Amino acid sequence: MALPSAAQQAAREPARAALAAPKVPLAIGVSWYPEQWPEARWVTDLAMMKQAGFNTVRLAEFAWSRMEPGEGTFDFAWLDRAIAAANAAGMQVVLGTPTAAPPAWMSQSYPEILRVDENGMRAEHGGRRHFSFASARYRTFATRVATEMAKRYGRDARVIGWQIDNEVGPPSFDAEAQARWHTFLEQRYGAIDELNRRWTTQYWSQHYDNFAQVPLRAGGQHNPGLLLDFKHFVTATWVDYVQAQAGAIRAVADPRQWVTTNTMFWNAGFDHFAMHRDLDLASWDNYIPDGRPDWLANAANHDLVRGYKQRNFWLMETQPGRVDWVPVNRALDRGQTRELAWQAIGHGADAVLYWQWRSALNGQEQYHGAMLGADGTPYPIFDEIAQVARDAAAAAPALAGTEPVGKIAMLFSYDSRWAIDLQRHHRDFDPIKQFTAWYRPLRSLSQAVHIVPVDADLKRYPLVVAPSLHVITKPEADRLAVYVRGGGHLVLGPRSGMKDDANALWPQRQPGPLADLLGARVDQYYALDAAAPLTGTLGSGEASIWAETIEPRMKDVEVLERYGPSNGWLDGKPAAVTRRVGKGRITYVGAWPDEVMLRTFAQRLLDEAKVAPVVPDASAALEVMERAGGGKRVLVLVNHGDTPLRPTLPAGAKPVTGDLRDGVLPAHGIAVVALPGAQTAASNR
Repeated sequence: MALPSAAQQAAREPARAALAAPKVPLAIGVSWYPEQWPEARWVTDLAMMKQAGFNTVRLAEFAWSRMEPGEGTFDFAWLDRAIAAANAAGMQVVLGTPTAAPPAWMSQSYPEILRVDENGMRAEHGGRRHFSFASARYRTFATRVATEMAKRYGRDARVIGWQIDNEVGPPSFDAEAQARWHTFLEQRYGAIDELNRRWTTQYWSQHYDNFAQVPLRAGGQHNPGLLLDFKHFVTATWVDYVQAQAGAIRAVADPRQWVTTNTMFWNAGFDHFAMHRDLDLASWDNYIPDGRPDWLANAANHDLVRGYKQRNFWLMETQPGRVDWVPVNRALDRGQTRELAWQAIGHGADAVLYWQWRSALNGQEQYHGAMLGADGTPYPIFDEIAQVARDAAAAAPALAGTEPVGKIAMLFSYDSRWAIDLQRHHRDFDPIKQFTAWYRPLRSLSQAVHIVPVDADLKRYPLVVAPSLHVITKPEADRLAVYVRGGGHLVLGPRSGMKDDANALWPQRQPGPLADLLGARVDQYYALDAAAPLTGTLGSGEASIWAETIEPRMKDVEVLERYGPSNGWLDGKPAAVTRRVGKGRITYVGAWPDEVMLRTFAQRLLDEAKVAPVVPDASAALEVMERAGGGKRVLVLVNHGDTPLRPTLPAGAKPVTGDLRDGVLPAHGIAVVALPGAQTAASNR
């Protein structure tokens, strides 16, 4: 079908089209699947995207059967035309490699590429992610299609970046995966005797004579070292898979094109810090499945994603109203889709892309939220998202070159999360809920928290909180000790310092290699089925789920909290202690305190660290996010509540865009405000 004359000209003169491509500081856009619709419709779709204020489209991540309809036969002409048409409409393009959904000819001709579950069942064609991440043949196909795409578009400036695959995650237990597992273990431990030592395989006669004897398992009654190393193996395999495609693209692409992969919220499948280490930027897909946003919990996820690279990220997918894959697919309330977009931007997103543009006529996600219905006309959410785009265009100059300010840091460890999940010891000890329980008061009171890995550079933070650093290595402990002695305050929560990276108990009592620094140790831990009272300098309250008694072993250890009468074992014993070491301090809290106590403790920690909010006395419904850099300071404000608010803004604050009128921010309103004074982003990474 005919394209508009501008697009035809762009297709004939790609270099000129490339020079005209927009490079925007704040990308707002959508996933567009032109292969699903008649080509005559493309012009209308792109015109409507432009009407919505979009400047970015993501293409092709599920189009493998269209790109390679037969083995080794590639058809990119349709994609050439789609990119040209998008460029003519003022869109910059992100290309996805299509490897999340292999074509049917591959599944039929090469069934060995299909994923096998832990029970030995081989996946069938017709879904997505049904391939084995360990398959060498699949790697060859995936790398080849990525190479062919990069040869064609790697130096096309209309394409600004690449997304590798889509939401990788499910492992496989096929023969190739087992062989890779055994190779991984040999590389990790060197000799089978070392594996036996680290895993304590004399327990239950688990001793192995060679690596080939070690089963590949994800769960069940298996050695904790095996189960944690399974997560390490899955991480290494997926990282290698993604890097194979990234390397193929980088070999021929312009280095100005970035490479990423999109991940999911609190995904436990692999270590996301490791996944993003050698990618150019982090990106993720933010969905609110039940349609009831918990803004503080969602904020924590944004901060975690920013922590993958410790710089700004892309929100590669988010819902236009609702999803279609949970029991009750409730739509977000009016105004909440806009709120969530600005929350993402405030936490460091330089892009907000919606999934998807138009409801597919068929397919597994035909009920999912979209901007257009199957008839091609807008759903009611269209206007709200268009408002996001208008506000973003107005705010982009102020936000360009800025990053979220971080006043304190929280440490997140995938090893710790996995190890606790494998052996919770209490059904309700959810490591994510425990992490967010600490995050909530720290974030709401300080208005700026960075979430970082254990090996991050911490010296810029006066306060570092690790709610449950369950797994810690000796080198990590040594770095944390340097941080403390240099003047930082390290706060550890319950279950910290219990395990090493083979999921073995440290010979020292908790906190393991940090016990000498603390000058105290955990005497015993208890899973609680009833609350235990707490009293001390942090006030009175209760511990639930988990309680540890702490034994001071140095005279300068200060007891902050003790347990009241409980089960006899806890009565009167220390629950939280602190010790000054060098220029800094280390604190250990051995209980899961109630919400009020955590907030009181958080305020004390922030006061001692001289960390104050930029907007004082903010309502519990007001989210305050500061971005700075390039001589600019900007506040992003979101009123998540149902009533208007009057925030106390710093002197000289000037509205840039949004809903702030006469100092009042309406219910579900947003505001972007420029502040006087310069602050560099680098000082807050």
